[in-house]
Amino acid sequence: MDYRVEKDSLGEVRVPAWAYYGAQTQRAVDNFPVSGLRPWPAFIWSMASIKRAAAEVNRDLGLLSAEMAGAIIQAADEVIAGKWNEHFVVDPFQAGAGTSHNMNVNEVIANRANEILGYSLTTNEKKPIGANDHVNMAQSTNDTIPTAIRLGVLWRFDELLATLEHFVVETRRKAVEWDDVVKTGRTHLQDAVPVRAGQEVGAWAKAIERGIEKLKQAAEGLRRLGIGGTAAGTGLNAHPEYHARMVAALSRHTGLALYTSDDLFESMQSMQDAVFFSGALRTVAQDFTRIANDIRLLSSGPTTGLAEMTCPPVQPGSSIMPGKVNPVLAEMLNQAMFHIMGNDHTVTLCAQAGQLELNVMMPMIAHNLNEMMQVMIGSVRAFTDKLIVGLILNREQAHAWLGRNPILVTALNPIIGYLNGAAVAKKALAEGKSVREVVLEMGLMNADDLDKALDPYKMTEGGIQAGGGGGGG
Repeated sequence: MDYRVEKDSLGEVRVPAWAYYGAQTQRAVDNFPVSGLRPWPAFIWSMASIKRAAAEVNRDLGLLSAEMAGAIIQAADEVIAGKWNEHFVVDPFQAGAGTSHNMNVNEVIANRANEILGYSLTTNEKKPIGANDHVNMAQSTNDTIPTAIRLGVLWRFDELLATLEHFVVETRRKAVEWDDVVKTGRTHLQDAVPVRAGQEVGAWAKAIERGIEKLKQAAEGLRRLGIGGTAAGTGLNAHPEYHARMVAALSRHTGLALYTSDDLFESMQSMQDAVFFSGALRTVAQDFTRIANDIRLLSSGPTTGLAEMTCPPVQPGSSIMPGKVNPVLAEMLNQAMFHIMGNDHTVTLCAQAGQLELNVMMPMIAHNLNEMMQVMIGSVRAFTDKLIVGLILNREQAHAWLGRNPILVTALNPIIGYLNGAAVAKKALAEGKSVREVVLEMGLMNADDLDKALDPYKMTEGGIQAGGGGGGG
């Protein structure tokens, strides 16, 4: 490979000749060959957006020449568009606070900006735009990285909401379609009172709607930016107007609703807004895990399980058992949600590890939040399109299980009393008879009143199914 020599404060470093990054990025590549992972596009986009805004603000404040600012802005716009993603090479497990990622962005934009001004990447001539002095002007890793974390999450937030709302819409469609089907409810995985399939599935949709509300609430805190605090929150080396101007510029260029921070020190010390959003993602993830598990239970079989639902057959389920079909999308969703919950735990541990004026664990907070967004968007979209849309309710099987359910006797409690009801349920279960047969055999009710009281659809509407005396409880 051809190399060029670049210098930083520690000396000379050989850098690939083709690379827009420079010495500090190469040191990070050499020092942190940990995971083979690269920064998420959201993290590149958010940092480049900050550099673009800073060049504009510093130009308007008279601190950066129009020519330099123009070149930096053009280079940053190219990065924002994803044109140079292959030049962002620092492993997420890197130096604390994210200095390596910040310098990777600074160096790429500086070298590309100099090229725009007519300077060759590979020559040793002195170039006008410096990574630290100009691209990083009025900034520190300590205020750019926490700002980039916020922007990166917000960049994909609408996409996340659209994905979750798509699940809600398709699940509600099934709930309406199946609302006429009365089936056995189950508590403790044991037979319980009847429910309608529409009620059961509609509750899945409502749970995710509640999760969307929590995500929206958590996202509001991320809109508050601490850019301009520079190294420790004091704003050293930044113009007094820089903070407010940066927030306005970032709002304008990203299209996001962003706000100034009322305490730049807190915005750099504390990662609680990131933790709150991570926790909201975890909350949604645990509900999706539960929903996936419900579908796995209800589709179990098809001949020796509950078999109330049938998942779309998207791929063969076994390398040895012909004809076997598994609920693979539900299994995938479980794994994805477990991964998200694990990432949330890491975010929490990293956030509490901050010390004094800085949290040095920010690179992993950034990586995990971006990964959580990606995994939730991808897995829920696949689960919705490839499972929920094609999910089938086996009406006959649901009706058959309901007919054998001894807990239907619960509706008779106001007439025959709890103890008689328990005796009926035990006898029905032991003898393999229906509740109706046993109640008539025991002479507890006449046929007409019994049929009215045992209407399963009415049971799903609540209320007292039959008047009269008798114990309850």
